[in-house]
Amino acid sequence: MTTYNEDSIRSLDWKEHIRLRPGMYIGKLGDGSAYDDGIYVLLKEIVDNSIDEFVMGAGKTIDITVHENKVAVRDYGRGIPIGSVVDVVSKINTGGKYDSKAFQKSVGLNGVGTKAVNALSSQFVVQSYRQGVTRIAQFGCGELVSDEQKETSQRNGTATSFFPDESIFRNYKFRTEFVENMIWNYVFLNAGLTINFNGQKYISENGLKDLLERNIDTEAMRYPIIHLKGEDIEIALTHGQQYGEEYYSFVNGQHTTQGGTHQASFREAIVKTVREFYKKEFDAADIRSSIIGAIAIKVQEPVFESQTKTKLGSQSIGPEGPTVRTFINDFIKKALDDYLHKNQDTADALLKRILQSERERKDIAGIKKLANERAKKASLHNRKLRDCKVHYNDKNERNQETTLFITEGDSASGSITKSRDVQTQAVFSLKGKPLNSYGMSKKIVYENEEFNLLQHALNIEDGLDGLRYNNIVVATDADVDGMHIRLLLLTFFLQFFPDLVKAGHVSILQTPLFRVRNKKETIYCYSDEERQRAIAKLGGKPEITRFKGLGEISPSEFGLFIGKDIRLDPVILSKENKLPQLMEYYMGKNTPERQRHIVDNLRIEVDLEEELAKAAVTA
Repeated sequence: MTTYNEDSIRSLDWKEHIRLRPGMYIGKLGDGSAYDDGIYVLLKEIVDNSIDEFVMGAGKTIDITVHENKVAVRDYGRGIPIGSVVDVVSKINTGGKYDSKAFQKSVGLNGVGTKAVNALSSQFVVQSYRQGVTRIAQFGCGELVSDEQKETSQRNGTATSFFPDESIFRNYKFRTEFVENMIWNYVFLNAGLTINFNGQKYISENGLKDLLERNIDTEAMRYPIIHLKGEDIEIALTHGQQYGEEYYSFVNGQHTTQGGTHQASFREAIVKTVREFYKKEFDAADIRSSIIGAIAIKVQEPVFESQTKTKLGSQSIGPEGPTVRTFINDFIKKALDDYLHKNQDTADALLKRILQSERERKDIAGIKKLANERAKKASLHNRKLRDCKVHYNDKNERNQETTLFITEGDSASGSITKSRDVQTQAVFSLKGKPLNSYGMSKKIVYENEEFNLLQHALNIEDGLDGLRYNNIVVATDADVDGMHIRLLLLTFFLQFFPDLVKAGHVSILQTPLFRVRNKKETIYCYSDEERQRAIAKLGGKPEITRFKGLGEISPSEFGLFIGKDIRLDPVILSKENKLPQLMEYYMGKNTPERQRHIVDNLRIEVDLEEELAKAAVTA
C-alpha cells in the first residue's frame, strides 16, 4: 500500500491543471482528423470572443488565418481593456462576461476558454488595440514571456495568435474542411458578419436556410425549406430522400453537436404541430423520417454539460423566462402551423412524405421484428463484436474516446483485439465482403445478418441519440480487396445512415505500409515518401519490411498504431459531392462512363518487394 499523508496533497496553479487535465477543458485531444478534436476547440474559443463582440454591436469583420501550425484571429471590436490584457488570458475567473449587462447571451461565461488556449499553446500572443494604445503580451505554455505597451494608429480590436503545443497535440494537422464548416456556422448564425479566412470571404444573408442549402442536395428536397424566425429563435426544416433524421442545433452561436434540451424540444414540437395540423395521430417516426432541420436559440446564462459546450443542459431560457421546451413548442406551434396553412403545396408534399414513411415502416415491420429477435439472441454471444466497457452514450469522462474498429476477417481483428484498450475500443469482425447495398431499401438492413448485427452494435436503428461509439473506424487492408470492402461499408452507411457520416463519426484507419529499422531504431512509414526519408535517416542498409495486410502486423506493434498516435482519415462529405450521383457512379451498374474512367486511370504497379530488393542491392 502506498503512503498517503500531507506530502501527497498537491495544489496546482491554473496552467498546470489545464495542461495535466486538458480533457476537462477542451474534450479530447486528437490530431485534427475529427471535427471535434482539441485544436479546433482552441480556435473556437478565441473566435467565440470575437463573435461576442459582434453580438454586442462592436466589429462586423473577423480575420482568421491558419497556416500550417499557426492560428491568428483579429477582430475589430472594442479591444480588451489595456490594463487587463494579461489577466484576461492568464487568470481563471477573470473576464468581462460575468457582467450580464455587457454580455447578455454570450457563449463563454466561465472565464476559462482563452486561458485554456494559452496554457495549451507553445506560443500564445494577445494584442489589444484600444483608443490609440496597444498592449502586446506573449506567453509560452501559459508562462508570461514579454509584455509591451505603446501607441498605435490601428483600429480598435483584439489580435490573438497561437501554436498548439506539439507535446500535447501529437502529429496534429488543421483540416481546412473542418475550419470552413465552423466559419460557415458562425456567419449563418450572425447576419451582417463577415469572416475572412485565408483570404476568402464568408457571409450569409439567409441564416439557417443557407445552412441547409449548403449541407444538403437541394434536388433531393421534398419541398422548399421552411424558414421561420422569432425573437431569440430561428428554425429551418425540410424533408429529403434519405433515411434517418439530421439536425443542426445551436445555442448562442455555439454548435451543439450532441443536441440537448433545445434539440429534443424541437423534435417533439414538430411532431405535435404536424399531428394537430393534419388532425391525425401519425407515428412520430413517420413524421421525422428523412427530416433535415436546424434550430438556433439564444438563452441567458446557458448551462452546458461540459466545457466544450456540445450539449445543452439548460431547462430555462433565462432566470425569469419559460422553459426551453415551452418556449420552442409555443413558437413552432404558431409559426409552423401558420406556414402550412399559407403554403398548401408544402403541406401536401409533407403529408405525402409522411404517408410514404408510414407505408415503408409497415412493409418491413414483420422482418424487422424477426431480425431484432435474432440480433438480441446474437448479442448474448456475438462473436463478431468484441465490445468495450465505456460507450459514447455513457456519462463517463472517456466517452469521447469510444471507438469501434470494423475489420475484415479474423486475423486482422485478432491483432486489434489483443492490442486495443478494452475500456474504450471495440472490434467488429466482418466475415468477408459485405453486400453492395446501393439502391436497396432499408428492408435489406434487417434481412442481411451482418448489416443487422452491425446496426445493433452501433445502436443506430432509431437515430443517433443512442450511438454507442463516437468513432466508427473502417480498418481494412490497403490492397484492392480492402479498398473494395471499404467502399461497400461506406455505401451501407451513406445509403441508410448518412447522418452518421455527416456528423463526423466515420473514419478510415491508416496503418503503416513499411517498417524500416536498424539495430538502434525502428521507423514505421505510411507512404513511400516516408520510407525514403526513413532510409536516409538511418543510413547504411536498414531492414525494410512491407506490410501486405493488417493480419501481418503483430499485436505488440498494432498497439502503437491505434493508441495516442493513431492516424485517421475522416470521411468528409461536401456540397460539391452530390451523394446520389456519387454513389450511382461508383456503386451502381457498370456504366460505360465508369469503364472509361478505370481505363484512363489504370496504373501498372511494379512488384514492390522486387523494387525494394533492387534498391537494397544498389545501396
